[in-house]
Amino acid sequence: MDAPVVIITVCMGSSCFSRGNNVNTETIERFLREHAVSGKVELRGCLCGGRCREGPIVEIDGEVFRGVTPGVLPDILSHKLLPRLL
Repeated sequence: MDAPVVIITVCMGSSCFSRGNNVNTETIERFLREHAVSGKVELRGCLCGGRCREGPIVEIDGEVFRGVTPGVLPDILSHKLLPRLL
């Protein structure tokens, strides 16, 4: 398998997790399956990065997205991933 093209990191600290990253992780996994790009993306979890007030935090190749909800996440993924992966 080739190295992933994109790395997505989801904060799994207690604040981000309880504020929505538990659902965001499922949303990302479903998005990757539905668009058949799972093999091109590495999905990682990380411990708290100290941005609790700004959370839930999701990073895509180091670009930080704050206040990410399951409602906006598909749009972020479509905009940031699909042009690079398809």
